[in-house]
Amino acid sequence: MEEIDFYLDHAREMMDKSVSHTISALTKIRAGKAMPNMLDGLEVLYYGNPTPINQVASVSTPDARTIMIKPWEKGTIPDIEKAIVNSDLGLNPQNDGEIVRLNIPPLTEERRINLVKQAKSETENGKISIRNVRKEVNDSLKKLLKDGASEDMIKDAEAEVQKITDNHTNRLDEIFSKKEKDIMTV
Repeated sequence: MEEIDFYLDHAREMMDKSVSHTISALTKIRAGKAMPNMLDGLEVLYYGNPTPINQVASVSTPDARTIMIKPWEKGTIPDIEKAIVNSDLGLNPQNDGEIVRLNIPPLTEERRINLVKQAKSETENGKISIRNVRKEVNDSLKKLLKDGASEDMIKDAEAEVQKITDNHTNRLDEIFSKKEKDIMTV
């Protein structure tokens, strides 16, 4: 039945988005290594408009503990520094008039444990989102049952939704395991 296929495709699409969002949130949790994507989502006031940092400067990592930000225009250096200081990164920018440098301090054991907790929380939020999609799709399938769809087709579709849910939840567990290992590796 076309409607059932629509709901199954919708479930896959929305659960994929939940996984992608969780991956994006986890990449912002730093593991002690300097990575340009740590600055993803950071916006700089550029001529009065909030602009992603990678659109006003090149961001690179010359070594494992340093992020180097080279603005296209030197006049944006104070705005870049302000954006970094006001972010939740907890980093102190330093500039030499040409380049802004961010030194990434090594993580303490306590900080690593807190980062793992933060990663676990983000992963759990992703799982909650996936379960919400499952509930929404199953409710829609139950409405189809009331509208005259066969009970067997709905049961099969619900089983398929559960299988899709389990696959996405397992993907999040694998992603979290990798992130945890990354954070705890000294």
